[in-house]
Amino acid sequence: MTPRRHAVVTGASSGIGAAIARQLAADGAAVLLVARSADGLAAVAADIRGAGGTAHCCAVDLAKRDSAQVVVEAALAAMGAIDILVNCASLTHNADFFEVTDDQWEAAFAVKVLAAIRLCRTAWPALRESGGSIVNIAGIGARTPRPFSAVTSGTSSSLLAITKLLADTGVSDGVQVNAINPGMIRTPRIERTMGGGGGGVDVLNQRARAAGAKRVGTPEDVAAMVAYIVSPAGDLLQGAIIDLDGGTTKGL
Repeated sequence: MTPRRHAVVTGASSGIGAAIARQLAADGAAVLLVARSADGLAAVAADIRGAGGTAHCCAVDLAKRDSAQVVVEAALAAMGAIDILVNCASLTHNADFFEVTDDQWEAAFAVKVLAAIRLCRTAWPALRESGGSIVNIAGIGARTPRPFSAVTSGTSSSLLAITKLLADTGVSDGVQVNAINPGMIRTPRIERTMGGGGGGVDVLNQRARAAGAKRVGTPEDVAAMVAYIVSPAGDLLQGAIIDLDGGTTKGL
């Protein structure tokens, strides 16, 4: 029998993070859901429990310096171990580079980059003990910066650099570290900012194809990739940067 795994997923109150949490729970992992919204976390946890899974909630502002310690302590108290850490929390601003304020830059880096750094550092002893896995959710802006994606490009590329750095250490410590660059994914934020709310998936598919993708992605697409990476089938992946974007990224 496969030993039960224990996962921590940030940004788990909606969108991609929620889908990842549901997928890992469906695969048999106990999951600690992390985000600011207690109500959002409760709703996702109820879904997981209703499907027969195990979910715990940790409502915390990841921008705060002590948040990583709070999350890791909550995970160990609730589950006893950490086998999987998925850094999915994100905060971005779709604006021209010259219009992004210092406060917006700092807030975005605090949630997506600094929080991931702190969580990786704080959870590393537990992950080393369990022979665990880290998956960082970045974004294709890291490889192909586009107009109005300055914030996403900067934070995602930083997260990829951290992924490569930790993957090297992970070889000797027995910790798997990889990253996924999602392209256009049908999340509530994308539907709001790109007009999908009125036209549904057809509008988003048109926009995705205009950007060079075969279709708009779903949170479940990303969740399935995370599940593969942390499964025995994905064991050889180490320091991999996976562009899950339907073909948007054209560079080698």
